[in-house]
Amino acid sequence: SPVDKGGRRANGVAHQNGEGTDPSTLFEVVKQGKSAMQSVIDDWIESYKQDRDLALLDLINFFIHCSGCKGTVRIEMFRNMQNAEIIRKMTEEFDEDSGDYPLTMAGPQWKKFRYNFCEFIMVLVRQCQYSIIYDEYMMDTVISLLTGLSDSQVRAFRHTSTLAAMKLMTALVNVALNLSINQDNTQRQYEAERNKVAGKRANEKLELLLEKRKELQENQDEIENMMNSIFKGIFVHRYRDAIAEIRAICIEEIGVWMKLYSDAFLNDSYLKYVGWTLHDRQGEVRLKCLKALQTLYTNRELYPKLELFTNRFKDRIVSMTLDKEYDVAVEAIRLVTLILHGSEDALSNEDCENVYHLVYSAHRPVAVAAGEFLHRNRHDPQAEEALAKRRGRNSPNGNLIRMLVLFFLESELHEHAAYLVDSLWDSSQDLLKDWDCMVELLLEDPLQGEEVLGDRHESALIELMVCTIRQAAEAHPPVGRGTGKRVLTAKEKKTQIDDKNRLTEHLIVALPMLLSKYQTDAEKVANLLQVPQYFDLEVYSSGRMEKHLDALLKQIRVVVDKHTEMEVLEACSKTYSILCSEEYTIMNRVDIARSQLIDELMDRFAHSVEDLLQEGDEADDDDIYNVLSTLKKLTAFHNAHDLTKWDLFKNCYRLLKMGIEQGSMPEQVNALQCSHYSILWQLVKITEGCQSKDDLVALRRVVKSFLAVCQQCLSNVNTPVKEQAFMLLCDLLMIFSHQLVTGGRDALQPLVFNPDSTLQNELLNFVLDHVFIDQDDENQSMGDEANKIEALHKRRNLLAAFSKLIIYDIVDMPAAADIFKQYMKYYNDYGDIIKETLSKARQMDKIQCAKTLILSLQQLFNELIQDQGPNLDRTSSHVSGIKELARRFALTFGLDQIKTREAVATLHKDGIEFAFKVPNPKGPEYPPPNLAFLEVLCEFSSKLLRQDKKTGSWVMRNDTLQTPGALHTPQLTSTALRENPRQAADHIPDQDSSEPGSEPDYMHKYGIKA
Repeated sequence: SPVDKGGRRANGVAHQNGEGTDPSTLFEVVKQGKSAMQSVIDDWIESYKQDRDLALLDLINFFIHCSGCKGTVRIEMFRNMQNAEIIRKMTEEFDEDSGDYPLTMAGPQWKKFRYNFCEFIMVLVRQCQYSIIYDEYMMDTVISLLTGLSDSQVRAFRHTSTLAAMKLMTALVNVALNLSINQDNTQRQYEAERNKVAGKRANEKLELLLEKRKELQENQDEIENMMNSIFKGIFVHRYRDAIAEIRAICIEEIGVWMKLYSDAFLNDSYLKYVGWTLHDRQGEVRLKCLKALQTLYTNRELYPKLELFTNRFKDRIVSMTLDKEYDVAVEAIRLVTLILHGSEDALSNEDCENVYHLVYSAHRPVAVAAGEFLHRNRHDPQAEEALAKRRGRNSPNGNLIRMLVLFFLESELHEHAAYLVDSLWDSSQDLLKDWDCMVELLLEDPLQGEEVLGDRHESALIELMVCTIRQAAEAHPPVGRGTGKRVLTAKEKKTQIDDKNRLTEHLIVALPMLLSKYQTDAEKVANLLQVPQYFDLEVYSSGRMEKHLDALLKQIRVVVDKHTEMEVLEACSKTYSILCSEEYTIMNRVDIARSQLIDELMDRFAHSVEDLLQEGDEADDDDIYNVLSTLKKLTAFHNAHDLTKWDLFKNCYRLLKMGIEQGSMPEQVNALQCSHYSILWQLVKITEGCQSKDDLVALRRVVKSFLAVCQQCLSNVNTPVKEQAFMLLCDLLMIFSHQLVTGGRDALQPLVFNPDSTLQNELLNFVLDHVFIDQDDENQSMGDEANKIEALHKRRNLLAAFSKLIIYDIVDMPAAADIFKQYMKYYNDYGDIIKETLSKARQMDKIQCAKTLILSLQQLFNELIQDQGPNLDRTSSHVSGIKELARRFALTFGLDQIKTREAVATLHKDGIEFAFKVPNPKGPEYPPPNLAFLEVLCEFSSKLLRQDKKTGSWVMRNDTLQTPGALHTPQLTSTALRENPRQAADHIPDQDSSEPGSEPDYMHKYGIKA
């Protein structure tokens, strides 16, 4: 029993144990959740019948304790004080040190408490619904208390009482609904009895039914008065409470009332509160609004009652599909889908378009919800039923596929077919996996009266088909959707295997025919050649389908002959690579076909190179084209296939030498790339096999000659050639660096190349000339934004390639000074790359990195001196820019001063040395021209330890620092570094105000203290 009836004190408060956690209080019973709620309520009802004041006091204290209040209402307080006074008294009992209370506390016990608390209120009303709630005492007292608590300034009271009141209202709605049903039943019984003939009519029964109807009506009126009190006294104020969780409770419950008792609550008087709250600033409240409305729109019978609301708030709901919080956007799209399902006229074409484009969203739940909306809107059940028995192009899917292609083409801003397919995957799998229908649409001639698929439509259909094949075979969303590959369930794995078998069965026959039909169209062929990688290739041998493999290989060879586009050639190369995998029995057959193709290409290439070299300056366009087209094909294949036995490097090297001699040749880019692949394949063979000395010597000679050619190409007039040579130089220097011999590969030491200072300078100058440029300067006519982005992407790659050489200690770190000094000027374009380079360089060598940072600032300062002369304007934007850069550099040292102590000290030493090492040509009494650099150095002073600020002993480690005889270094350090750089301008008078040496009089004749 929750209340010990025999053990009560006279004031009505239950006995408590020494720890103050008496399990006999209602709060403790509900908190522990060990007793059945109905028995707890039945015991309370029994106690209420014996002494309603004491029982109500228990109920009042229950609500007070559930709010986290330590106080207890005594019987004399209950009888003699108003609710407002009791609440004020209880407010004083709160624990001010903690803002937590049961509804906000973490942990499973308190999560369960919330559920038990709500159940307690629901069961209380249900068990009291036939008598006690109509006694005009219990419910009046509870509602009055909750109304007072819900208006409290204390959040705990307000939150707990609002939840209790809303659940109380929901319980009363259930009672009202039961009363309404009983009234209707009683009315029907009365009408049936009254309509009987006079002899069979029972007058006593009529009187009983009239009395029952009257009683039910009175009870209904009382319940409605209670609900009205709660709604006007609590809901109307709390639905706009300052606390989002309280607002969310109100909206969630009003949705329940509308669903349970739509006759009473589903009207504009109540709906308006949900509509207004759609504009709430907190996502969790907007989410509750949408979910409440979803439960209403799911029931199509309620739609007529929602029509006015739909017209009034439809625009807001549609706009919420773009909500900044993805959970809200998903539910908004689902709600719009329900509205569309209820009435096709409810949404305008513009409303639908606003939702359609969300299928391209990077956030998958939003895209999938939009895909469901698109599927529902384009789905015509009647038309599908009429075509249900047809197959292929005239099936329901045939029409839907055409509509999908049209939709894809109309989405001009979005060209992401993979995203569109993924969005529709959950709702339209039967359509997207109908590869038979797609192939039929592409291969067969249109029937009479059927619209012909245009060239763009065919391209779009092929792209979509390839995306559906990828999604089915890989069973995960495309890149950019989701957090990565997850482990498939057994059911998903089975579906994936079944799909892979089905698509292989459908397309292994159709693919050669599709390639044959579209063999001259580069875009279509490049897409179609993606398909074999998703096949179950064992089917070729197990299903005795070698003839289809031969047909495929034949078509690929035709494609290679007809095309020079790199995208198509790389797709052919990749397909050969997949088909040549050693795990499949078809490997030998494919390898023979590949070797025949390479033999033919090599023969053609060798002859065309000989012709070109013989022609020399007299070579015509045909000679150049023959070399270029064949070289492109060989380069594409060399990327994925080991062609070292054909010795491509020799002829490529001859082309490169000829290009250098003649100035520029268009095939140099491909020759460079092909030579690079040749070197890498040779390295692979050496590292994977046993290394003979002759092989190492031969490869070293090849690499050395190729690096020299690339270095010469850096001055080529052709920009693509220069950029390619630079990238290949950086890549090869990385590959053939000291890292090559790590992991016990000391035998490869002869292959290690260390760039000399000349090559390092050339690489650095290339970066400065081709990366750190204004885009407008690079191409004044470049108006296309896409081209600008592409050019920036290229420059970022160039910078990243050089930065890797720095952080892997291949290029000397001081070279990074020229990169670091650009940090502020080019922050938007390269800030992330420079910052990462700085971070990695510091991890490699803290001291050297610090010296490089100060060197970059010295370079900027020297440039400024050259531009403005020795008398710098300290307030100019140029000086401020250098100081700001120094401040940013200082921030990168972090907060651990012990760890960075030596690096910071070295930085200061180099900075001070720079400030004083160049004497003033006017004489020793005049300040050094670089003295102003100390202001820049001051930006780092906060990173010095206190003891280092007080002593300059660390500066004296190097006795090369030349300072005037009267100047003591420690004294300089102490003052120059302590001085606030932002006050320096106030401390140093104008040059003219202190003669004869100025600045001012060389900081008071070497004392330096301002």
